[in-house]
Amino acid sequence: MTLSRRTILAASGTGLALAAAGGVWRVARTPTTATDPWRLPAPPPADPRLDAFRHAILAPNPHNRQPWIIRLDGTDGATIFCDLDRRLPMTDPFDRQITIGFGCFLELARIAAAERGFQVDEDWFPEGEPQPRLDRRPIARLRFVPDATVERDPLFAAIPHRHSNKEPFDGRVPGPDRLRALEAVGAVGGETAWQMVLTEAQPDRVAALRALVVEAILLEMYLPRTHQESVDLMRIGVREVDANPDGIDLSGPSIEAMAGAGLISRATLADPASTAFRQGETMMAESYGSAPAFLTVSTSGNDRMSQLQAGRLYVRANLQATSAGLSMHPMSQALQEYPEMADLAGRMHALALPSQLPGVDAPMPPGGRVQMLARIGFGPDTPPSPRWPLETRLAQPL
Repeated sequence: MTLSRRTILAASGTGLALAAAGGVWRVARTPTTATDPWRLPAPPPADPRLDAFRHAILAPNPHNRQPWIIRLDGTDGATIFCDLDRRLPMTDPFDRQITIGFGCFLELARIAAAERGFQVDEDWFPEGEPQPRLDRRPIARLRFVPDATVERDPLFAAIPHRHSNKEPFDGRVPGPDRLRALEAVGAVGGETAWQMVLTEAQPDRVAALRALVVEAILLEMYLPRTHQESVDLMRIGVREVDANPDGIDLSGPSIEAMAGAGLISRATLADPASTAFRQGETMMAESYGSAPAFLTVSTSGNDRMSQLQAGRLYVRANLQATSAGLSMHPMSQALQEYPEMADLAGRMHALALPSQLPGVDAPMPPGGRVQMLARIGFGPDTPPSPRWPLETRLAQPL
């Protein structure tokens, strides 16, 4: 059976070729319970902490691992921990990307709390920064304080509509007004974080970034241990997605048909000799290499606080992109720290790291690094990624 390139689904940096007898299927995700958390039904929970966290669990995070554990403390506090079993040791060996995901989580919690008239007092890494990997020490301790003067964030309305769009973009370059709106999001935490939008106004840099992105994704695909980490987290079919609403979801009528026919399985998806894998490689090069613009988030250092702040800035940019009618998709493979990626990571930093700190006449210090890279453009409407219900992320039952 010949696989049409139109049937290939790109998921989280891994090429997946999908086909069906008698024609081409378009993958449509159809899980129901797995996407319930996105509906945010009214009325909101009486406890403002639960309201904040039901928004926070919608945060973008690597491989959709949703590593947060939330412990409610007393009547106004909460402590946030990392579920250490949800890290990604092959592609994120120092838990940098997982920490960025916690920055996204904390920023959404803060935005949602402000909407209810609460200020969130945050104590980050109160027992010290865990290095070189995260451990059982808390990521943050939070206290929710009523504050009639707290400023509501206009990005709040975009939270349930923000998705990481993994589908091919249509090639249109976002106009300058929309890109300026992203830049206007501003740095979080003073000089700690910075964002930069690269467009066709810088064609040579954009072309070089496209080439690097494709090269990095293919490296990850062909390195057995990193590719297998993704394959192990694939949920194939509605039943698997609803039973385990994390990782990489593959569902819809075509998936169900192909899985039943033995055309798609974790074994075939992991095999570089399979037709599915080879067709996926072609599609990845075509779709990821067509990004019309990029957004980067960089920091002046690479400690845990810098990583958290990068996450806060990234999710704000993602919310602003959603509000502006733009699609975003993180493509940070070339920023990962495993040894085989070192050369590409060096080249990426040479291309994308700003030369100076934001808002001040000072050069970027030697420890500065690019924390996030995302493509920006116009993609098709996509459904939300699955999420575990809030009650499953609490350290104690409701």
